[in-house]
Parts: sequence; structure tokens; C-alpha cells
Amino acid sequence: MRYLIITEKPSAAKNFAKALGGQSGHYADFDYTITNLRGHVMQFKEPEEMVPADLTTAYKSWALKRLPWDLSQMNWSRTYIKGRNGTKALLDDLRRQARSGYDALIIATDTDPSGEGELLAWEAINAIRWSGQVLRANFLDESKRGIQAAMNHLRDVSDQWRDGDYVKGESRSRWDFASMQLTRIATTAAKKAGFKVVAREGRLKSVIVWKVYDQLEAIASYVKTPFFEVKFKDPAGHIYGRKLPEGDIVPWRYPNKTAGTGDLANFHESPVVNEKHEQKTQIPGRLLDLAGLAAVLAPKGFASKEVLTTYQKMYEAQIVSYPRTEDKNVTPGQFFELLPLIDQIAAVVGVDRHLLTHREPRFGSHVRNEGSHGANRPGSKIPATLGELSKYGKSGPAIYETLAKNYLATLAENYIYDHVTANLADYPEFVTMFNVPVALNYKAVYDTYATYQTDDEQESSPTSKEVGPTAQPYLAEGANKKPTHPSTKWIMAFLEKHNVGTGATRVSTLSEMTRPGSMMKEARGRLTLTDTGYVSAIMVADTWIASPKITKRLFDMMHAVGEFKMPMTELLDSVTKVVEHDMPIMVANADKLAPKLGTPKPVAAKPRKVVEKVTGVWQGQEVAFAKTWSDHTFTDEEIARLLRGEEISFASKSKRGKSYTATGKLAKQTFKGATFYGFKLNPKPRKSSK
Repeated sequence: MRYLIITEKPSAAKNFAKALGGQSGHYADFDYTITNLRGHVMQFKEPEEMVPADLTTAYKSWALKRLPWDLSQMNWSRTYIKGRNGTKALLDDLRRQARSGYDALIIATDTDPSGEGELLAWEAINAIRWSGQVLRANFLDESKRGIQAAMNHLRDVSDQWRDGDYVKGESRSRWDFASMQLTRIATTAAKKAGFKVVAREGRLKSVIVWKVYDQLEAIASYVKTPFFEVKFKDPAGHIYGRKLPEGDIVPWRYPNKTAGTGDLANFHESPVVNEKHEQKTQIPGRLLDLAGLAAVLAPKGFASKEVLTTYQKMYEAQIVSYPRTEDKNVTPGQFFELLPLIDQIAAVVGVDRHLLTHREPRFGSHVRNEGSHGANRPGSKIPATLGELSKYGKSGPAIYETLAKNYLATLAENYIYDHVTANLADYPEFVTMFNVPVALNYKAVYDTYATYQTDDEQESSPTSKEVGPTAQPYLAEGANKKPTHPSTKWIMAFLEKHNVGTGATRVSTLSEMTRPGSMMKEARGRLTLTDTGYVSAIMVADTWIASPKITKRLFDMMHAVGEFKMPMTELLDSVTKVVEHDMPIMVANADKLAPKLGTPKPVAAKPRKVVEKVTGVWQGQEVAFAKTWSDHTFTDEEIARLLRGEEISFASKSKRGKSYTATGKLAKQTFKGATFYGFKLNPKPRKSSK
């Protein structure tokens, strides 16, 4: 048997070659050749290109009267990805390889929980019109052991529509493509209101941009409202207060100091009684996902895109585990595989190995007999030093140190603390409670709980565990809580709480949203909105697309489609329902833009570049063409030669500033359907394949 193994990218192809013994050869009971894609190689055509000819105008239009689309009219066809890294040549080469006598193709792309790896592989397989057998190699990581295990357990997925991972990925891809209707609605409505921006709306983007905007609005409208209430304090500094009632009204809080002082007169010094000590324990926090990791590193100056890019490179080098996992635990096999490396990892990140005494699996909390890739953790290759990881990206050392300490903490003993409570003899409703550390254990390695808490949620340690013997009344001043500033940590905690998206999806979406010219800016973890972001946020107020509950439901539906518990058509129907619901709301929201953001500034029209032309007779007809080409102005002699149909050469520079000799002739050409005459550069000679 001869198999063609298709990996997702060149780096994966190299790891497969190392694991199997070469770029081609014999493994197990088959011969093989390894080739690679470069991520996605196909993309959906434009909407107007996927419908019958009589519907082209309707689907090309951004007019709201043309929406929503009838998705049953679309054929969901794809085309090559064009541009600088066009994919046609890559697919032509894959087609030639596949036709040279292979019995089956092996999909060896990443095993993504979203089905992305399956989708991009099938895009290529369909593009080359392969009709033979297709096998799937599902690997947990790109280590030698992981790859060989996958190649020893191939499964037949020749029918792509019975391949659940593909169906999940394709359904998500179609939903996201169809959701561009929301971008058209928001952009068109905003433009009519005078705001000429592209308001990109989508499943996760709209939830994030609205939540950030809403928080910024809460900060802008915050008015500090002081209050005064009686509390008690003992000599050790412990505070005794009353339990707050449900609702907004707290009867013992007064709006001014005079009223509070009057209430203070009703209290006197009281003995402290009912002192109780209860020793409690706390297990280590859960393993970080990619979103939690990004939240930890953002205040240190590492943007989401930097973390995502660097982590991917470190994964390909097998220094960290698979990035896009949904797992929050590891399997027993993964636990015992990493166990012999623990002391070595601890030495690299400066953790005392004597703290790591819990070397049995924590079943239920951290180790389970379920999952695939396992939670984010150190990989099988251990760096000699943290500093050497900078070659993968500036966040490399910080990524490894955080990830390693987080994992090592699960091998330390439980945190032990003394939970102390007491109240006042004369005023039993006044209570104090606090925790006193007895043994830090895992907290001396890493405290994951702090990762998912905002700064004001983290408790402070008491200065003394002694209480009483008495406590004195005093007038405490407080105020309503000011909303915290939006940050990477804050938004990740919000998305985690509402179970919206995976850790990797949250990071990749935030990375896209904070690119230059996009919706937001990220500076040391603090998030602010750009002008485009403000427009996008206001346009999705009260919409379904900005609702975390709706977004969570969409993620659940996509999983159901991949498990064949829901037809894809039902999922795609939800796009239409969202568009129908959100369109009138967005149109109304456009009227709020100017009152909230001010009258939009007129955009100055760019002055048109005047191109000097020359005329002359070429091939028996009078033509006009530009006197300059790139950075070169033609001389009179060169113009004469061009009109005679002769070839000319001159020195020029590429867009990157590289010098070269341009050679070509005058020719009739077309651009965006328009015909013109001008200098045409000779095509580069194709390199011989021999």
C-alpha cells in the first residue's frame, strides 16, 4: 500500500519525517510520502458567485432590502486563496502527487476540537478532485510517540459527510460566512448615519466589543456616592461588620457623616466571643487554558497575538502541548508520561522539587479518563534555560515559566489554612472571619485561582490570627464600587464565566480585534476601543449576536452538528433568525451614533494622482499610455521603441526596494474589466523541475 500523508504546515511535515524515518519510506505495513499544506488553501467564493445568475445582483448588494439571504440558494463553492501567498500552485503540486499511484490519502492535520484541521484538509482533497480512500491520523501532539501512535491507528473517513469533525468544521465555517450579513447591515446603517467604517460583527467579536463598550460607559457614568456605617475593630486590626441584606437598601448605611456619627453614639466597646478555628484545605487550581495564559501575561506587556504566535512555534518544537485544546485536565497516560520530567522542569523554572510530593494523579479534579490533547502544559522537550526560549518570541520564557509552574502546582500538597470566626458579645450581628495560612504548599509554587479573579476579588492576608479581647466601634467610610477598567484578564474571566468559546478561540479573536486599524487596542493588558470599535459596539446594543447566551447556544449547536444530533440546515437557519431579529435593532441603533459619538468628521477625499500620458501609433492605431512605470519615466528613445513594438530594459526597484532589471513591451491589457495600453513586464521564466 502507498499512502500520501498530508500535514497542515511545513513544520508538521518535518516532525512527521523525524518520527517516521524520512520524508518518504516504509512504516508499519505501507510505503509513504509526506507532503504539506499551508493552513487553509481554499476559501468560499463571494456570495454572488455561489447563487444562480439571476440572483447575482441581489447577493452582491449591501442594500438592507436584499437581506436576509436564503441560504438554500447558495452552493457553498470554494476558490483558491489569492494574493501574495496564493494557493493554486500548491494545490496543483498536490494534485500531481496524488495522481502518481497512491492507494489512499492520509489526513494528518491538527486534531482541532473545532474541526478546523479536518476542514482545511478536506478543502484541499476536494479541490484536487480525489475520489479514492481517505484515512485519518489523529495525533495528540507532534512528538515521535504521538505521531507513531496515530499512524498505527488510522481510521477510514472516505465519506466526508460521515466524518463528524469535518461536518462540525464546515457548519461553523458556513455559519460564520453567512453572518457577514450582520456586517453588511451594521456597516450600511452606520454609513447612512454618516459613519464610514466597516463594522465587523460576528459570534465572539460582537460579545467582546459590546462588553468592553458597556464597561467603559459604566466607568464614564460612575458617580462616587459615599456612605458611612458603624463597624468595630480589635487591637489586631480585625474588622467586625454586619451581613449585608439582599437588595440595594442597607438600613445602617448613612449618606452623610453627621447621620453616621449619630448612629455611632448607640454603640460601645464590646468583648469578642465565640472565637472558632477550623482547619481547612484547598486543592490546587485547575490547569490554565490559552485564554488564562494570555490573561496572566497581558499585564507584563505581551499582547494576545504575541502569545498565540509564540505558543504555536513552541508547540511545533514540542516544548509545550497542543494550543487549541478544550481539555481542562490530563489523562492518566499523559500524567505518567510527564512525571519523569518533573524535576527537570522544576529546575528550569526555579521551583523547589521538595514541594512536589503529590506525585499520584489527582483523579476527578486534574486527571480524568477522558479528553484528547489534554490541558495546556509543558511538552516532552525541556529547555536548558528559560532564556533560550526567546528565539520563539519575546513571550517565550514567560509562557513556559507560567505554564510549567501552573502544572507543577498540581504536584504539590493542598494549601492548609486556619479559618477563624468570632463575633461581639454585646452586638452578635457584628462578625469577623478571615483565613490564616498554615502551610502554603501548592501556593508556594503557583496560585491559579488568582488568574481568574479580578484584582478586587483577591483577599488580603491578615496581620495576626489573634482576635479580641475587645473591639471598639468606629465610623467607617465607604463608597459604591467603581467599575474596573476593561482588560484582557477581565474579558477572559467574563467569557469563561459565561462559557463562551474555547480558550484558544478567545485568544485568537482578541488578537484579531486588536490588530492595527481594528476594533480595539491592547496595551499591557488594558483594552480600549478605536473609533471603529465604538461604532461596532453601539450597533450591536440589544442584539442577539452580542448576547453571551446566544453565542454559547451557537457553540453548543455546532458541537451537536458534529455529533450528528442536529442537521446542519437547522444550525444555518439560526443565522437567518439572528439576522431577522437584529436588523431592525441595528437600523435603530444607527440613530444613536451621532448623539453618543458626536457628528462624524467629513473624510477628506484623497487627491487623484495625475498620470502623464504619451500618444503615438502602435500596430497601426493611435494609442495613449502612461509615461511612467513603477519608479521609471520613459525616455523619448524608449517611447519610440515601445511604439515600434520593440522590447526595452531599464533599472527598477521592487516594492520591497530590491533592485532588478525590468524588461518588457507595450501591450494591450485589462484591469478590473477596463482595457488600457501600457508597458507590460515580461513574465519570469519558470524554474525547471528537473
